[in-house]
Amino acid sequence: MRSTSEGGRAHQDRFLGMIQLLLSFTISTLYKQILDTVRREKSFKMAASDSDDSLYPIAVLIDELRNEDVQLRLNSIKKLSTIALALGVERTRSELIPFLTDTIYDEDEVLLALAEQLGNFTPLVGGQEHVHCLLPPLESLATVEETVVRDKAVESLRKIAGDHSSADLEAHFVPLVKRLAQGDWFTSRTSACGLFSVPYPRVSSTVKAELRTNFRNLCGDDTPMVRRAAAGKMGEFAKVLELEYLKSDLIPLWTNLASDEQVQNDSVRLLAVEACVSIASILPPEDLETLVMPTLKNAAEDKSWRVRYMVADKFTELQMAVGPEITKKELVPAFQGLLKDCEAEVRAAAANKVKEFCENLPEDIREATIMTSILPCVKWSFSLQDLVSDANQHVKSALASVIMGLSPILGKDNTVEHLLPLFLLMLKDECAEVRLNIISNLDCVNQVIGIHQLSQSLLPAIVELAEDTKWRVRLAIIEYMPLLAGQLGVEFFDEKLNSLCMSWLVDHVYAIREAATNNLKKLVEKFGAEWAQSTILPKVVGMAQDPNYLHRMTTLFCINVLADVCGNETTMKVLLPVVVKLAADAVPNVRFNVAKTIQKIGSQFDATTINNQCKPCLEKLQSDQDYDVKYYAQEAMSVLCDAA
Repeated sequence: MRSTSEGGRAHQDRFLGMIQLLLSFTISTLYKQILDTVRREKSFKMAASDSDDSLYPIAVLIDELRNEDVQLRLNSIKKLSTIALALGVERTRSELIPFLTDTIYDEDEVLLALAEQLGNFTPLVGGQEHVHCLLPPLESLATVEETVVRDKAVESLRKIAGDHSSADLEAHFVPLVKRLAQGDWFTSRTSACGLFSVPYPRVSSTVKAELRTNFRNLCGDDTPMVRRAAAGKMGEFAKVLELEYLKSDLIPLWTNLASDEQVQNDSVRLLAVEACVSIASILPPEDLETLVMPTLKNAAEDKSWRVRYMVADKFTELQMAVGPEITKKELVPAFQGLLKDCEAEVRAAAANKVKEFCENLPEDIREATIMTSILPCVKWSFSLQDLVSDANQHVKSALASVIMGLSPILGKDNTVEHLLPLFLLMLKDECAEVRLNIISNLDCVNQVIGIHQLSQSLLPAIVELAEDTKWRVRLAIIEYMPLLAGQLGVEFFDEKLNSLCMSWLVDHVYAIREAATNNLKKLVEKFGAEWAQSTILPKVVGMAQDPNYLHRMTTLFCINVLADVCGNETTMKVLLPVVVKLAADAVPNVRFNVAKTIQKIGSQFDATTINNQCKPCLEKLQSDQDYDVKYYAQEAMSVLCDAA
C-alpha cells in the first residue's frame, strides 16, 4: 500500500501534467490560428514569394512562448506588443491575456519582462473600456516571490490604474487591492501597500473607508516585511488622505511604526522617518508640535544608528516641512545632537546638511544660532583635542565640503575670526579629499573676505604644503592648482603662485616633475595660449640650457603636452627650434627623447616643416652611436613618412 505522501505526489504530478497539457493545447490553438490566417492571406493574395508571408514571424514568436530555451521565451515576451497587434484587440483580450495569466510560472527574468510589457498594453486591449482585463496577470505577478518582479507588477498596476474610470476602479481595481491586502502570503500584502494611494482620490466614501481599514491592517501586520512596505508607502498615502482621516487614522499608525519594537527590523522605523516629511508638510502648524515632534525627537535619539542616519539625511526636508518656529525650538537641539552622534555615519550625514540647514534658518536668528549652536559643534568635530580620537575622514570630508558656504552667511568678521582657523586646519589634513573640498570652495571665502585677506591667511598654508618635505603632499597640491588658479584669477596667480608652479618642474622627484608638466597644460587651457607665450614658454625654453640633463628632459616633456594647447604656429616657431637644438645634446637620454617628441608633435606641421626641419634632425639621430637613440629616431621617421 502506497503511503499518503506518495499518493499526494502522484496526484500532484497528474495535476501538473494536466496543466501542461492545457497550456500546450492553448498555445497550439493560437499557433494554428495564426498559421490558418497566414494560409488564408496567401490564398487571397495568390502570392508566391516569402515576402508576403507577413504573419509567419508572429507565429514563430507565439511558438517561442512555450520554448524550453529561456532566452527565446524572453525574446518573445519582449515582443508581446507585436503579437497583440497581429491578433487584434478582441483576440488579445479573449486568448492572449488569459494564456499569459495561466503561464505565470517561469523564470524571474521572463516574468519581469512580462510585468513591464503589460503596463503598456492599454491600447492593445481596446483602450480604457477594456483595460481591466490586464488586472488578472498583473495580480498574479504581484504575488510572486521575486521582489523585482513584484515591484515591476505594482508599477504597471499603478500605471494602468490611471486608465480606469471611477466606476471601473471600484468594480475591478479596488477588489484587486483588497485581495492582495488580505492574501495568505506576505508577498501579496507587501505589493498591496503600493496601490492604496492610486484609486483612493477617485472612489466613493464607502470604498475609501474600506481602503483605510485595509491599510490599517497592513500597518499592524505580524510580518515585518509587510509593515516595512506599509511604512515606505505611508507618505504617498498621506498626500491623498483627507486631513481629518490623516489625524485620526494615519498618524496613530505612523507613530506605532516609528516606535516598532523589533530591533532587528529597524528598517520599519527608518522608513517611517521618510513618511514624516510628507505628513509634516500636510499638517497645519498648530498640530505639528503635538502630533509629529514627539515621534521625530524619539527618532533622532533612536537606539539604531540607521534610524538616526535617516533623520540626519532628511533633516533639511523636515526643517522646511515644520517651519521656522518649530525649527528654532525643537530642530536646532536635535541637529546639535546629530552632529555629535557617536556613530561616524550619522555625523557625516548631519555634516553634509550644515550649510543648507543654516541657510534655511529664520533670518532674525540665523547668525546667532550658527555662532552659538552650530559652529561649536563643528569646532568640536575638528578641535585639536578631538581630531585625534575622531579621525573619520568621511565626517571631515563632509564638513569640508560645506563649511566654506557659511562664510557668506556669517560675514567677513566672523569668517576671519571663527572660520579661517578651521579652514587652515583642514588644509593641513592628511586626507586628500578634505584638502580638495577646501580648495575647491575657496571662491566662497574670497567673495566675503577679499583676495588680500585670503592671500594673507590661506595661501601661506597652501604654499607651505606645496613645499612640504613629503613628495606625496606636494603632489596633492599640484593636482589642485588648476582648480585654485581658476578661482583666484590670472593676475593673482601670476603674482603669488606662478613661480611655485615653475619650481615644481625642477623637483628632484620624477612624479612631481611629471605632474607639474601636466599642470602647465591645464593652466594654459584655463588662461589661454597668449598667457602661455608671455608667461610660461620663456621659462620652459630657458630650461633647455640647464646644466642638469633631467631638467633639459623636462623641457621636452613640457613641449609634448603644451604643443596641443599652444597652437601650430607657436609650436613651429617657438618650440620646434628648441627640440632640434637638443638633438645635439651630450646625453643620450635627451637625444632619444628628442626623437620621441618629434614623433608626437610632428603631425601638427606642414610638409615643408617636416622635410626641412624634422626629417634632417631624425636622419642625424638615426646615425647616432647610441642604440636607443637610433631605435627611437627610426620609429619617429617611420611615423612621419606614413603620415606624409
